[in-house]
Amino acid sequence: MRVAFVIYAGFQALDLTGPHEVFQHTGRYECLVVGPEAGPVRSSSGLPVHAGFGTRDVAARSVDTLVVVGGAGVDQARGTALAGWVAEVAKTARRVASVCSGALLLAEAGVLDGRRVTTHWGRERQLRTEYPRLDVDCDPIFIRDGRVWTSAGVTAGMDLALALVEDDHGRDVALAVARELVMFLRRPGSQSQFSVPLWSAQPATDPIRAAVSSVQADPGARHTIADLAERSGLSVRHLQRRFTAELGVPPAAFVERVRIEAARRALAEGDEPVETVARRLGFGTGETLRRAFHRHVGVAPSDYRDRFRGTREFA
Repeated sequence: MRVAFVIYAGFQALDLTGPHEVFQHTGRYECLVVGPEAGPVRSSSGLPVHAGFGTRDVAARSVDTLVVVGGAGVDQARGTALAGWVAEVAKTARRVASVCSGALLLAEAGVLDGRRVTTHWGRERQLRTEYPRLDVDCDPIFIRDGRVWTSAGVTAGMDLALALVEDDHGRDVALAVARELVMFLRRPGSQSQFSVPLWSAQPATDPIRAAVSSVQADPGARHTIADLAERSGLSVRHLQRRFTAELGVPPAAFVERVRIEAARRALAEGDEPVETVARRLGFGTGETLRRAFHRHVGVAPSDYRDRFRGTREFA
């Protein structure tokens, strides 16, 4: 199977090398690196990568899987002949994929029209605004819509590549690759690409900072709106308004998401039963944790733990 990786000046090197290594480790793919012209292509970090082929060197119908990588240079690349080549190859390729902001180049080529797609969370607004015919969902780490696959930023491209390998050759082959690369098989596409440092703004004032710090220091403690108001020295109404304005989420939603992040760490790193994790982190019951976990992460706590245990075996 021939996999063609599309790069351009200013591409993100990890968007290429991560998925490329996944495919190459199977020994079952012919991987081509294709640039506008054959020769060295400078990545966004300054690392030069040799494109073995230019677009004129690769027949459109010879490509089984087309993978368009992302990077800061994608905005300029959209305005070049590369977009036309991508559109032409995508017509006959069995499968088309993008990593990170590579979705913008696929969108420019018309490949994503009417499809549900994802990209790096930092490009969500641009993708929505400039390509309104797309159904953009930047919570999952990757999405499959028919023969088109799109992924979130950087390392999510490796998760996408493992999923493509599993789709082609089954779980055992993908697991062997995951073991070799010390990955776990595999983060499900529905898993959120967001964690607390990404989705939460930082508090701007001392009262809200005090409330936030108390939650982060002990997620399982009692954190009602009245408790947080007392710690911040504000009235309940004033806290609610200030907290939401500074962090972008109301206090109760913030508490739940911090607890979810703590639960993710507990499930990945420890062996406590789900019920114990739930009680310790303030969810009360395992069922409450399961509902909240699925709402935010997209998988059940037990499934999340099973996938992480696969990695720990090879650490």
